[in-house]
Amino acid sequence: MKIQNPFRVGLLAGLGVLLAVTIGSMVGQLSTILTYVALALFLALGLEPLVATLERRRVPRWLALLIVLVVVAGVLVGAGFVIVPLIVRQAGALVTEIVDYTNSLTWSEFVDTAQEFAGEGIDVQQISDQVVQYLQENFSTIGGGVLAVGAAIVSGVFGAIIVLILTLYFAASLNSITQGLYKLVPATKRAKFADLTEQIMEAVGRYVVGQASLALCNGILSFIYLSIIGAELPVVFAFIAFLFSLVPLVGTLSGSVLIVLGQILLLPESPPTWIAAGIYYLIYMQVEAYVLSPNIMKRAVKVPGVIVVIAALIGGTLLGVLGALIAIPVAAAIMLIVEQIMIPRQAER
Repeated sequence: MKIQNPFRVGLLAGLGVLLAVTIGSMVGQLSTILTYVALALFLALGLEPLVATLERRRVPRWLALLIVLVVVAGVLVGAGFVIVPLIVRQAGALVTEIVDYTNSLTWSEFVDTAQEFAGEGIDVQQISDQVVQYLQENFSTIGGGVLAVGAAIVSGVFGAIIVLILTLYFAASLNSITQGLYKLVPATKRAKFADLTEQIMEAVGRYVVGQASLALCNGILSFIYLSIIGAELPVVFAFIAFLFSLVPLVGTLSGSVLIVLGQILLLPESPPTWIAAGIYYLIYMQVEAYVLSPNIMKRAVKVPGVIVVIAALIGGTLLGVLGALIAIPVAAAIMLIVEQIMIPRQAER
């Protein structure tokens, strides 16, 4: 191709690069908002199977949505009133024990006790002197870090409120959103596109319900077992087990390790307790990996186990926790597209 005006071509190419960089910068600045929107849409799709179940029983959609929201809000508020006071009480008791223990010792006694625990291979006095010197030299930096942590907590609470509000809006207007999306597709392909979209939305909703069920199962069983063996802070650690289990694959493992380490730190003189906790979580992880999760996920998203593992690893690497959460339903959506669009087209050739 003969270039008639190299200057014009260079100018257009430069403007294209500048436009691409500007769009990339805008997406980067809006990444937090986009994350909120994606998470809210994900949660709204998770509520859709419950709404659809009531609709099949001839309940109007607005009433079905209201019932689901009231029930979910009631469960969350009830759990908050039951669990949060226990968490605060047990965490406060833990802090009180730590403060009383530290107040009962002078600094020299504390160093001597730590030296006896560490053995002769570690000079605790030297380490304590270095820590004190570091704190003195970096007081302003540490203070700024504490303020940054406080700001991050406030931002997290604000983000949770935004996600909750967006979830309510998405859940209420999901039908209108999908109908508007269908109108953008040519009429000849609209029925197929709508059917495929409905299948993807149903798979995402079943996945959210299934993952929440797994997390709830882990939390309840953890509380029962930790209470039986006399573990410290059973409510707190059961809540940790529930939260971590919301993340597929690595969540249960990370939460289990954290719980066992917590028992080791809190009960150093009671090896049977934290050994029993470790054995329990080893058994539970096997049961979840080979019995609970495959059965629930096979019914929810119909994705082979190897695809589940690969998708979760890729999603977690690219987008962190949010990526790990949405990776499996995204993989299910891709498999539906391949199965119902690409394979039939290849068969027609």
